[in-house]
Amino acid sequence: MNNYKLLIQYDGTEYAGWQYQDNAVTIQQKIFAAIKTLIGENVNLIGSGRTDAGVHALGQVANFATEKDIDVSKFQYSLNSILPKDISILKLEKTFESFHSRFDAKERIYLYLISKYKSPFYDRFSYFYHGRLECDRLNSIAKVFLGKHDFTSFCKKNSETENKVCTVFNIHWKETKGMIFFRIEADRFLHGMVRTVAGTLLDSFKNNLDETHIIKVLEQKNREAAGESVPAKGLFLFKVKY
Repeated sequence: MNNYKLLIQYDGTEYAGWQYQDNAVTIQQKIFAAIKTLIGENVNLIGSGRTDAGVHALGQVANFATEKDIDVSKFQYSLNSILPKDISILKLEKTFESFHSRFDAKERIYLYLISKYKSPFYDRFSYFYHGRLECDRLNSIAKVFLGKHDFTSFCKKNSETENKVCTVFNIHWKETKGMIFFRIEADRFLHGMVRTVAGTLLDSFKNNLDETHIIKVLEQKNREAAGESVPAKGLFLFKVKY
């Protein structure tokens, strides 16, 4: 059995997320249909993780297996020719048979973009935040998230995932040229987690709350204790490490 690995970018604005859904258009559905068109068979297209509705990707990874021996260069070109303009296959390669894009991932990195001024060029891919922000202060508060924690307070209530413990390796805020970048790296993420963490940190800064507030929110294991999620349009799955 041949196993093929894809590196994917997409603008998630018009989609209901990565994961296939009934009565909704998703990224996985579009790529699956394109592959089927080219090889004439249904494949099990596995993504490294589920991005939510409206969330983008700079480095989503997926894989599928088939008995057919594919010319990867021609196949990548053909895939991109029939996929919509907001989905791109950056790389296609044959990988080892046991590779699993989700279970083999060691670390996932997300970026969240905040624009400090209104721009028609940034609107689709960033959150225009009206208030004052200081990255040094945000970084000081954010350090509480480093390490292993139960993130029940930071995932959606209807999450089907029983294990809500995640290990955060790095979390950082940085400002450059009118944009603020929030970067978080962890072994795994829960449904809605990144947007809720970012929103809670912004809320903490706005209301002059310190690190003890974040500690209390983590301890409560209650979504209502955390802040409001930031909009999906500023979030990118940046990279998956194996």
